[in-house]
Amino acid sequence: MTQLSQRAARIQQSEIRVMSVECERVRGVNLAQGICDTEVPEPVRRAAREAIDRGRNQYTRLDGIAELRRAIAAKMQRYNGVAADAERGVVVTTGSTGGFYSTCLALLNPGDEVIVFEPYYGYHVHTLEALGCVPRYITLAPPDWRFTADDLERLASPRTRAVIINTPANPSGKVFTRAELELIAEFARRRDLFCLTDEIYEYFLYNGAEHISLASLPGMAERTITISGFSKTFSITGWRVGYVVCEPRWAYAIGYFSDLAYICAPSPFQHAVAAGLNELDDSFYRALAAEYAVKRKLLCDTLHDVGLEPVLPAGSYYTLADASALPGATSKEKAMALLEITGVAAVPGAAFYSGGSGENLLRFCFAKTDADLRDGCQRLHQLKRAAVSL
Repeated sequence: MTQLSQRAARIQQSEIRVMSVECERVRGVNLAQGICDTEVPEPVRRAAREAIDRGRNQYTRLDGIAELRRAIAAKMQRYNGVAADAERGVVVTTGSTGGFYSTCLALLNPGDEVIVFEPYYGYHVHTLEALGCVPRYITLAPPDWRFTADDLERLASPRTRAVIINTPANPSGKVFTRAELELIAEFARRRDLFCLTDEIYEYFLYNGAEHISLASLPGMAERTITISGFSKTFSITGWRVGYVVCEPRWAYAIGYFSDLAYICAPSPFQHAVAAGLNELDDSFYRALAAEYAVKRKLLCDTLHDVGLEPVLPAGSYYTLADASALPGATSKEKAMALLEITGVAAVPGAAFYSGGSGENLLRFCFAKTDADLRDGCQRLHQLKRAAVSL
């Protein structure tokens, strides 16, 4: 009688987590997990210390402190072109992952079908599956990762409830264009669907790419749930402060499930990120993109040089690379071979696809300190010395 639930019996550990453990075992360089170990901005660090010292360590309102909700609403208007009700339409969550989970609990029912673009972020799909929803996949091909209106229509059914959009995307680095978002918007309006957007990498943009929030398009604010956070922008992945912006009628239920699972996001860190939003100006975000463009070039040039041809990302801080030159029949075997030869961890490409695709791809992360990234790139050159490259 004592056994796991049917839900738990189906789960598998994320390959991102698995490869991080394997990397630690060999004391390698972790280019697998998006840990983002670059420096935390000074105003954010200072405000966190001050909040703790001033005793701001207790429960907050379930949707977050007023100062942070107002700062998020102002940022959404200024940068995203989305009007947000700071009092009723902003929910501070335990990371963007907690925001996504709470949103799915509030808006989706078991058996609902949700359209997902792949390569996908595994936590999106695994959350859907854990809640009994049914992912339906549109497979995008490199290097442009394009799709058409027909791709959307082919997946539509009476059970379709929502579309998930991750832009800029993990793991592909795709930045959805205005034309593509307009296709999704027309499809969602006509079929009365929710759109769940994960915009956590919104400031990581390269070569003139532009971030556009789906909720800013005509008629989309009422059906779009904008999910984001501060883990990547402020390099605080362990602090777990994210947010959801949507119509108040959806925010109430999302806030309820967030409270049920997490009570509230860490109180002193809410004050810290509010200070970051209020004190850091546009020059910070421009410098952030410029800094990561240099990291992107270093990693992608190295991958090209050693025979693991990367797809140059337009956004985020990941790249998918062609791993067909590595030994192994699967992407997991190729990732383990790379770790054994070089001491560099990457994520098997199959972790981002349904149906056995991605076996010749590996995902690399360049959100590392300059010293660690250089170390990883130097190690990758061991592929040449091992005569494994093309």
